[in-house]
Amino acid sequence: MKLSIVIITFNEEANIGRTLESVSALVKANGEIVIVDSGSTDRTVDIAKSHGAKLFVEPWKGYAAQKNSAIEKAGAGWILLLDADEAVSKELAAEIQRVMERKDSDPAGYWMPRKNLFLGRWIAHGGFYPDRKLRLFRHGQGKIEDRLVHETVKVEGTTATLKGDLLHYAYPTLSGYIEHMNKYSSLGAQMAVQEGKRGFSFINIVVRPWFTFLYNYFLRLGFLDGKEGLLLHFYHAVYVSWKYAKVWELAGNADSPRRH
Repeated sequence: MKLSIVIITFNEEANIGRTLESVSALVKANGEIVIVDSGSTDRTVDIAKSHGAKLFVEPWKGYAAQKNSAIEKAGAGWILLLDADEAVSKELAAEIQRVMERKDSDPAGYWMPRKNLFLGRWIAHGGFYPDRKLRLFRHGQGKIEDRLVHETVKVEGTTATLKGDLLHYAYPTLSGYIEHMNKYSSLGAQMAVQEGKRGFSFINIVVRPWFTFLYNYFLRLGFLDGKEGLLLHFYHAVYVSWKYAKVWELAGNADSPRRH
């Protein structure tokens, strides 16, 4: 079976070369690379073309719509959906190749464990590993659900799980992580408001973040990841607080002057 590697990009010159190198063996065996770029101003496009990618440039439509647009352009029977800052480990690539060589019709999709790199350390605890993602699926049987953030693939049919790791070179700097969480908390707040959440909640803004930290850092052994684990789980809790504070703000509760 043929495989389409599908990626969306925007200013990913620091990552995209590593991603495409990691799937070179899969592409060489019987595959293609499909990239939908949203107007990169760095070397992303040049790097993608140097790896033989089929490149399309489209205005940004949101994560789900952009990824679904890229999936629709794929010409193979199987889709491997990657983020531009991810890479396929050798073990995972070998497993995917074996899936391509199978003749049966099941399953329709495969989950895979994802390892997240934070400040130079692979995080192994605290709920961040195995961070399972469904990324390999039959063309026509998988689609990204329509969400503003944390969008996932929904597959029609049975699924199975691969053992090799998907490598996520997520957050090389603390400032980058904080910037990312600020963006995602805003998108998460928009989703929450659309779902009807309103008002100022002490539980969600104060209690829930601390519970999240204590649960992940102590009960799920996040402390075993050293200083990096402490920072990751602390600032993840801050992200939770930001999201619910932004819900209150977006719902129109912070737009009128208060009496002093």
